[in-house]
Amino acid sequence: MAVAYWKANLRLITILLGIWAFVSYVAGYLMAGMLSGINLGQVPLSFWIVQQGAIITFVVLIFVYAVVMDRYDQRFNVHE
Repeated sequence: MAVAYWKANLRLITILLGIWAFVSYVAGYLMAGMLSGINLGQVPLSFWIVQQGAIITFVVLIFVYAVVMDRYDQRFNVHE
């Protein structure tokens, strides 16, 4: 039971860290040149992704982790 719980926890962390790495590195850095031609207002889209989108994504990932871990706690009967 404990092994399955930690496997599920590690799988979730791996997925969320993958999303975090994609948003912060790929979308923010590697795609900056492609996105700089698209403007949102008078600022390039790459700036908005790095400055606003990444922060919003990170906060959303925190809430997703909390909700999913609450469900795992209930399913594996380790809730408080």
